[in-house]
Amino acid sequence: MANKREIKKDIDSLTFEVISDCFTFGALHPESHEEEITGIISDAVILRNDLMDRVNHSVKTDDPKAVKAHFNLIKKDLFTGIDSLFKRLSALSGN
Repeated sequence: MANKREIKKDIDSLTFEVISDCFTFGALHPESHEEEITGIISDAVILRNDLMDRVNHSVKTDDPKAVKAHFNLIKKDLFTGIDSLFKRLSALSGN
C-alpha cells in the first residue's frame, strides 16, 4: 500500500492537471464556455478537498484489510472523479 504522502501527491498533481487544462482551454477559447470551465475547476477543487479530508481522517482500526480497503476506495474515487472532469472538458472542445 502506498503511504499517505504519495496518495496526497497524486491527488494534488491530478487535480492540478485538470485545472491547468481548464485554464489552457480558457486561454485558447476566451469567448466561450466560461461558466462551464469555472464549474469544472470548482468541482476539481471540491473533489480534491474531499479526498484530502478522507486521507487525513482515515478509519481508526487495527484491521489492515479495512485500512487498505479505505485507501483503495479513495484511489478509485480519485481516478473516476478526475476522468469525469476530463471528459467534461473534452466535451466542451467538441472532441
